[in-house]
Amino acid sequence: MTSAELREGGPVAGRVAASKVPEVTALFWIVKVLTTGMGETTSDFLAHLMDPVIAVALGGLAFAAALVAQFRARTYVPWVYWTAVVMVSVFGTMAADFLHVGLGVPYAVSTVFFAVVLAVVFVLWQRIEKTLSIHSITTPRRELFYWLTVVTTFALGTAVGDLTATTLRLGYLGSGLMFAVAIAIPPLARRFAGLGAIATFWAAYVLTRPLGASFADWFGVPPVRGGLDLGTGLVSLVLLLVIAALVGYLTAARRPAFR
Repeated sequence: MTSAELREGGPVAGRVAASKVPEVTALFWIVKVLTTGMGETTSDFLAHLMDPVIAVALGGLAFAAALVAQFRARTYVPWVYWTAVVMVSVFGTMAADFLHVGLGVPYAVSTVFFAVVLAVVFVLWQRIEKTLSIHSITTPRRELFYWLTVVTTFALGTAVGDLTATTLRLGYLGSGLMFAVAIAIPPLARRFAGLGAIATFWAAYVLTRPLGASFADWFGVPPVRGGLDLGTGLVSLVLLLVIAALVGYLTAARRPAFR
């Protein structure tokens, strides 16, 4: 799945330069998976470090501030965009966990709920804007639809990952391996079954959440929960440093394009 393939459908032609999202490359997917893992362990770490209600409130404020910065940016700025994605990951995890831990909603129910919400967002986005391509994000309304979709995919991915790891008893490592295989299905479906590039992108995008979160949990949680017990705080810190290094590289790579 390349950025050129994602521009199918006409409305994006000639407008890519103004897009508020990055080119879809291998590095895009790597950073995306890392942010999902960081969001999972950071949410767990903060929930144990302080009162969960305070943690959710602080996460919500940071999430709102990151989105405001992203919406105010005139074009794609790597560190602004990826900061927003990280905060979406943290807050999306908190929102999904709140439904289960705070309200007692089973993971199977929350999975269906977020899947329905995502479908509604996609339908509205398509009917109003006539495209779901991420490289058509050139207006405030399209950007709003984009981030609504991103938030919902994170919540859905969180619910799916918890469903497989706990309810279905696959464990974090088992879930991670399963999603590592599953994320290869969308590009294979595009190549051999003719699935559209946009549908392929969003299917893979949803799967990055449980993939990254499952492995992050496996590294961070104690053995009694099926993990290696490295600590959610340490895992979050390591992931943050790696993400920062990669985003720094992306920022440096863009500098020659600016005058």
